[in-house]
Formats: sequence, structure tokens, C-alpha cells
Amino acid sequence: MEIYQFKKETGKKITKFDSDFIMSRITQTQQAAHIGCMHLDENGIIGYHQAVVPQLLLIVNGEGLVRGESDEFIKVHCGEAVFWEKDEWHETKTDTGLTAIVIESEELTTSSLMPL
Repeated sequence: MEIYQFKKETGKKITKFDSDFIMSRITQTQQAAHIGCMHLDENGIIGYHQAVVPQLLLIVNGEGLVRGESDEFIKVHCGEAVFWEKDEWHETKTDTGLTAIVIESEELTTSSLMPL
């Protein structure tokens, strides 16, 4: 399990087409990717399971606790991302609720993200 940040400071300023914003790249894939949004209410949980493919969980609201194959949970907040390798056992839970985007793909890379 690896934890990354996808904050403004890691992005690139975009001005093309009279734009004015910061773009933080998350990933690129040539193969198919599954992208979904997960909503965990208070005391929500994504039970302990094995990743079928590499998986990136981007916390976009709230906070929670994640663990890989150890029993130790690590607190994650909005603006952080958690990466699990294929076949890695993992779990996510929250006391207060969280919303996350999940990206799953055989060739998922995190090279554009800043390690925490």
C-alpha cells in the first residue's frame, strides 16, 4: 500500500484557451480502466478483500482509515490517494463518512503523483 497526495502544489498551471487553473495528473492508461465513485456513510466500510487489478482510491471528501496486508490502519484525508497492487489485500473504513473516486486498471501507474 502506498499513499499519495493529489494537491494543487503538484500540478501544472494551464493557460491555453484563456484558461487559468492547475491540473494535477492522476494517471494515464492505454488499456481499459474502470472509474467509479464510492460513497461511504458514517461507519461505512469496504470490507477486507484482494485487489483484482491495481487500484487507486482518491479521497475527495471526508476522511477514513485504510490498511493493506497488516493490521495497522492509516488515517487518510481529502486530497490523498491510496494505491494497492494487484492481489494486495486491503480495507477502507470511516467513522464520519467519505467520498472517493476509484480507478482500476491492469496498467495503472502513479508516477505523476507526489508521495506523502
